[in-house]
Amino acid sequence: MAPAPAPFETSGEREVVTGEAVTLDVKPASYILRAAGTAIDWLVYMLVMLGAVLLLVWTGSGLDDALGRTLIVLILVFGTVVLPMTVELAARGRSLGKLVVGARIVRDDGGAIGFRHAFIRALTGVLEIFMTIGGIAALTGLLNARSKRLGDLLAGTYSQMERVPKVATPLYGVPPHLAAWASTADVGRLPDRLSRRIAQYVRQAAYLTPAARAGLSTELAHEAAAFVSPLPPTDAETFLLVVSVLRRDRDAAALNLEHQRLERLRPTLAGLPHDFPER
Repeated sequence: MAPAPAPFETSGEREVVTGEAVTLDVKPASYILRAAGTAIDWLVYMLVMLGAVLLLVWTGSGLDDALGRTLIVLILVFGTVVLPMTVELAARGRSLGKLVVGARIVRDDGGAIGFRHAFIRALTGVLEIFMTIGGIAALTGLLNARSKRLGDLLAGTYSQMERVPKVATPLYGVPPHLAAWASTADVGRLPDRLSRRIAQYVRQAAYLTPAARAGLSTELAHEAAAFVSPLPPTDAETFLLVVSVLRRDRDAAALNLEHQRLERLRPTLAGLPHDFPER
């Protein structure tokens, strides 16, 4: 069979191994989205520092030069280190720019960042973002598969995309030309392994090559034929589709019937015998 197509592959750069040795398939934020989020954050922090400086100029006319310079330095430290670090800690890896692009800063193992990670990222950002106008961060991101900037490399973090499209599972029905056959066909319960393989094939058939699609459908149809009587006059792929639809509908009907029976028995099961009083 041909290898699985791109939408079902897990690349090494998208794999994250948690502390419990569980592999997760996540999507890092792209270089363009990271640049856009950083630009928004940089603009916000610059506006905050500019506002603080203007407020100092308007209200601190009587201050001496040494105190004024000290306050300017404190404003710069606050806007470039303290504020970015506090925002990321309070929002658990988010900021205004990351909220706009749908990303979050996480550890390399996928966990939430802590004080150490946020402090290293903010302190390194003074050099690579504010002092070089993003030059070092842009160069480092271009040379890294996950678009990590220098602060991410030192802190062991990266930007993870959280705004991903929802994958909708297609819902199939019985083709019209097989409706009469489906109403009388006997489709037995399939083995769990075979049922999972058929369900996976139905979802991924559109992404397989024609040769792999025909070969796999024929193989699965041959295995499923032992549980179906009579066999429908159709091709292997349609046969698998109809079998999966009939088993889905009949399993759902059985579960619904079981639920109705339990609901009828609920008063008897939950009530006290012979009208015994509650104490």
